[in-house]
Amino acid sequence: MDTVHDSIDSFLASWGQCAAKDAFMTFRQTLETIPGVRLSFKARPGITYSLRGTHPAQQQRELFTLIDVIDDDPEERWLSVCFYDDLVADPDEQGDWVPQGLLGEDARCFNVDEADEDMVAYVVQRIHEAGTAASR
Repeated sequence: MDTVHDSIDSFLASWGQCAAKDAFMTFRQTLETIPGVRLSFKARPGITYSLRGTHPAQQQRELFTLIDVIDDDPEERWLSVCFYDDLVADPDEQGDWVPQGLLGEDARCFNVDEADEDMVAYVVQRIHEAGTAASR
C-alpha cells in the first residue's frame, strides 16, 4: 500500500469539484510522468496541503517543486506552484519571483485559482522543465 498516494487520494475525495482541484490533479499526473520522481504529501488543514516533487539525482535540494493547495478558505482553495528560480524559465512572466521563497532560496511561484487552460499548460511546462533539471 502506497501511503503517499493514499493520502493524496483521500484528500482529493474530500475536496469538492472546482478548477483548482482539476489543476492540482493535472499537476500531480504530470509529476508522475517524470522518470524517477518521488512524491511526498503534507496535510496542514486550514493552512496548506503540500505536494512535493523530488528526484533521487538531486544532491543539494530536497525537492524541485512544491504544489501548495492554499486552505485558508476551504470553499475557495487555490494553488501556489513554486520552483527554485534557477530551475525554470518564465518567458511569459506569468509567475512571481519570491526572494528566499522556497526553503530559503529564491523561487518562481505561479498562482492557479481558475479554469485557465493556458496557465495550467504553462505550469505543466515548468514542471517538466524543473523535473528535467532535477534529474541531471
